[in-house]
Amino acid sequence: MACLVQVDGVPVDHFHLHQGVDMHSASATPLCLGRLAGRCRVLGHDEDHLVVLAHAATGQFSPEKCREEVHEVSVASTKGNMRNEELRGSTIVITGVTGQVAKPLALALARENEVYGAARFTDEAARLALESAGVHCVPVDLLAGDVGGLPTDADYVLHFAVSKTNNWETDLAANSGGLATLMEHHREARAFLHCSTTGVYKPDGHRLFAEDGPLGDNHGVWPFLRTYSICKIAAEATARWAATRFDLPTTIARLSVPYGDGGGWPAIHLHMMLSGHAVPVHIDAPSVYHPLHADDILTMVPRLLDVATVPATTVNWGGSEGVSIEEWCTYLAELTGIEARFEPTAQTIDSVQIDTTRMHELVGHTTVAWRDGMRRMVEALHPDKVRPQ
Repeated sequence: MACLVQVDGVPVDHFHLHQGVDMHSASATPLCLGRLAGRCRVLGHDEDHLVVLAHAATGQFSPEKCREEVHEVSVASTKGNMRNEELRGSTIVITGVTGQVAKPLALALARENEVYGAARFTDEAARLALESAGVHCVPVDLLAGDVGGLPTDADYVLHFAVSKTNNWETDLAANSGGLATLMEHHREARAFLHCSTTGVYKPDGHRLFAEDGPLGDNHGVWPFLRTYSICKIAAEATARWAATRFDLPTTIARLSVPYGDGGGWPAIHLHMMLSGHAVPVHIDAPSVYHPLHADDILTMVPRLLDVATVPATTVNWGGSEGVSIEEWCTYLAELTGIEARFEPTAQTIDSVQIDTTRMHELVGHTTVAWRDGMRRMVEALHPDKVRPQ
């Protein structure tokens, strides 16, 4: 491991995973997945990457591989992959818990963690289903800044809630102001995951978008989601501000197209095909995205928490394979025998193909091949429509 820690004049240059290291004058700065209290632990490392442990007023780090100098009482950056594959025994808050992405996460994590699910809970049946699985359901109102029912001592916060009322004042207040309130409430958390979207990127033909790509009103072409992209950009700015303001390690994950047995955009396209409707695609074909299966979402969430930093880490989050709407609809047609018809139009969102280099470096590759995942989706939602192999 490429570092040098000087504690009371004694150099230490080798550590083992989970080893404790005495830092006699450690600052109270939050770091990675824990807070310092005079002693820090090695959270993870491999032979090629430095994972910073802590920073003490009496010590210094010389990170050869990070290519960054770490100053006194600063939060050190985390480079490389820390492979905590699962979360166990933690207190986890998940917002937007009735949604397509957050619900299966909450159900899975509640098996071995204390999970608090936050939402408005206008659907009593959805609330009862979560509670029966061991999720503590807490009504919140991000527009009003009402998050007081959530535990202030949560270890991790997964923020998937989003306001999409199409009212600018409401959506900006809930998505930006509500997020600031939530992060302040959970300022003592070990890590905060803010789920953003690749819909923050400005449409630009077939550009491959890296995290420093141009931002813009991606969804403005859809009248029913006219506030979405701008509010997501505003929320990212809020998350960055709050991460620094509250010293809260944060990851901003720009999610592409989530899907799974419970549905998703490909499932909507399948429903359109089953009802005889054409699927709209952009005239500048093909319309490429990165569908991400629910299994990979569950696997990657702990890793996204692992790489949370101050300032916030921003990373594209999608399947390792880029796939077009035209391609996955054609495959859905092969599975079901239902014709896939397309309607080219300029009145739909453009292709958003992402550069997954940073994602692969920080949290790894996805494991569910898109064809396998979509077959499973069809088998779960429409088992009677699947043609025998």
